[in-house]
Amino acid sequence: MHLLRRNLIKTEKLVKLKCLGCLKNTTMAQQQTLGRFFGSSASIQASKPKAKAKAEKTTTSPTKSAPIKLTKRANSLDKNGDVTSSLSAKKRKVTASNQDYEDANLSLNNDRSSQENNSEEMDSEMTTENNEKEKEEAKSLIKLSEEQQKNKTQGSENQKSLATAKIPYSLLTDIFESIEHESSRLKITAIISQFFLEILQQQQQEGDVSKLVKIVYLFINRLGPDYEPDLELGLGETLLIKAISECYGRTPTKIKQDYKEVGDLGLVAQKSRSGQPTMFKSADLDVDTVFENLTKIAKSTGKDSQLKKIGIINKMLTACQLKHNEAKFLIRSLEGKLRIGLAEKTVLVGLAQAFVNFEAWKNNGNNKRIDPAKLVEAEDTMREAFTRIPNYQVLIENAYKYGIFNLLDHSQLTPGIPLKPMLAKPTKSMSEVLDRFQDEKFTCEYKYDGERAQVHLSSDGQVRIYSRNSEDMSQRYPDLISIIKEFSKTQEHTSMILDCEAVAWDRVQKKILPFQVLSTRKRKDVNEKDITVFICLFAFDILYYNNTSLITKSLKERREIMFKHLTPIEGKFQFATSKDSTSLEVLQQFLDQSVKDSCEGLMVKMLEGTESYYEPSKRSRNWLKLKKDYLEGVGDSLDLVVIGAYSGRGKRTGTYGGFLLASYNQDTGDLETTCKIGTGFSEEDLAKLYERLHPTEIPKAKEYFVYDKTNSNAVPDVWFEPSVLFEVLTADLSLSPIYKAAHSEYGKGISLRFPRFLRLRDDKDIEDATSSTQVSEFYQRQAHLL
Repeated sequence: MHLLRRNLIKTEKLVKLKCLGCLKNTTMAQQQTLGRFFGSSASIQASKPKAKAKAEKTTTSPTKSAPIKLTKRANSLDKNGDVTSSLSAKKRKVTASNQDYEDANLSLNNDRSSQENNSEEMDSEMTTENNEKEKEEAKSLIKLSEEQQKNKTQGSENQKSLATAKIPYSLLTDIFESIEHESSRLKITAIISQFFLEILQQQQQEGDVSKLVKIVYLFINRLGPDYEPDLELGLGETLLIKAISECYGRTPTKIKQDYKEVGDLGLVAQKSRSGQPTMFKSADLDVDTVFENLTKIAKSTGKDSQLKKIGIINKMLTACQLKHNEAKFLIRSLEGKLRIGLAEKTVLVGLAQAFVNFEAWKNNGNNKRIDPAKLVEAEDTMREAFTRIPNYQVLIENAYKYGIFNLLDHSQLTPGIPLKPMLAKPTKSMSEVLDRFQDEKFTCEYKYDGERAQVHLSSDGQVRIYSRNSEDMSQRYPDLISIIKEFSKTQEHTSMILDCEAVAWDRVQKKILPFQVLSTRKRKDVNEKDITVFICLFAFDILYYNNTSLITKSLKERREIMFKHLTPIEGKFQFATSKDSTSLEVLQQFLDQSVKDSCEGLMVKMLEGTESYYEPSKRSRNWLKLKKDYLEGVGDSLDLVVIGAYSGRGKRTGTYGGFLLASYNQDTGDLETTCKIGTGFSEEDLAKLYERLHPTEIPKAKEYFVYDKTNSNAVPDVWFEPSVLFEVLTADLSLSPIYKAAHSEYGKGISLRFPRFLRLRDDKDIEDATSSTQVSEFYQRQAHLL
């Protein structure tokens, strides 16, 4: 199988790039990608600690490459059908300088004369006997590529014979290793784009993209869409330590000691694997096997489920290859965090580029250069399609079937598949709102203090309710299911998707109750007859109605459809209270009234024109939120991840006295410290937090925690496995030599001054936390106003 195996290894002067596959599949599009990959920004050193860098644009021009050593593996099929090489049983090695590699690579699209000139240039620079030999092999590879270009029929037959072969898991772990030691977002994108491209090429004869779907999910450390139940990994360290102990014959005590020293069970597993003698060789792991086993583990419940999980894990650990760090990444996957610095948005960009290159390879061979503007268009298309249908299987199948540039036409909203909700930008004053919407028609709505709920009603009558992070909440809110079936005027086969807020409701006094009351409801095994905290659903938008997507209609049109076809039921289903006005005095009165009615403030939205279209997953300036409590402050609360705690003293003895919080870096996946918080907690809060967080204590900070190791104030008494978010209010923001949020942007980090705890955010995942970019935006807005 013609797969590139890139495992970047530091040598004295050269960096090796291990590759699988022959050069016959190298298109101009691939060469452009490789040209960008070997940019001049830095030498590629696998052993160098990874520097966290800002995201780079993926369409920059190729630059002079760093020295590399390119290793070609012969390809053959073993008895299990695994592809280990594709040319011959003999390994080929090519050593070249920067220009040598560019010449050897780019000459594939030039004529024979150009290739001979490049070979002569290589001759002049390779002076040692060993390099002379490797130069001859480079010529052979180029000649072989030229011959294969002339024999497309034979190449197609070879590709077809490999189309159904297994994809070794070691290929993925080599890619993971390369990404982990690469800081350039541009180069990371090129690595994964090239890998995805070759998978597409190898599967094209069968028209099957299922392997690519599994690979993409393994890259983002998930097993399926967020909304599908029972697909979560994130196994506890106790179970994993037991599995490593049983498989590799080491005591749990020794494993725990190693874990305390390095803080990474993946590294501990890899070390344990290296010390285990191999008596009988197990069949090598492949992508399908790993994916299926991880799925079995995630879905395993009930009696003896722990034993079943350990049994499956041990079987895979036994088969792990030592030289490809398979045990390291397998354990990390089971923990639910690969920690290689790969953001999901980078995977989407790499996927888009792979499809552009794949279509060029199918339609034009090696003769057409890809327009950089087309790559940008494809990336935007892929991102937009994913916000509509966050399901990689549907996304990849549609891109393969219809083409990347036709993807949006086949990515329509579907009841039962939740889309990522549109979000609002915070603002600090009413005058700022009026400045933004000057000469525009807009509306103001109550901002309810509840939980975002996306309601899906299918034409067959099935009802689903999803949270803002696409979690299926239908079993948590069975009373809402009953309510939803009441409020449609036309019950016959109506389908719709509504954007709503679920709030606690006092049916006696007919008023909204605080969010804290809503949070007391059970989250699992809820029986509708036992419910004591009632819910009222406030609808503020309709995104889909009767098999028609409405997101490209104006908000005014969407509201008219909602008002026409839905009937309010007092205390159960109501429309968000709204007012259309451009008067500062009227809006100020409306804001005050919203607070009296137990709401947080106002949502201000563009009402007409294209700017009022619904923008899934986007935090848009076309929606602004104005919270009463935050006026003239930073404009909003922040949702931060709890990564550590400080021991309580005095009245707080026996609990945690304070907590270390962090923002989420969307580019790297790091958690960057923002503040230490100790105010806003009641004694009951602290007791409950200790009960919840104590089991998540870990012996050492995670590798992706970014904090000041030299300052005692920034190092807590205990560290946590990230699982809890605090909503925090702050007076203002300032640059800090201690805290690290957005530190790559300013040289110093940004910290919160006088932070105060408001509440837990159980409705949000770690990836939904306030990003470091948002923290930077808050700081910039504050500095601008000062």
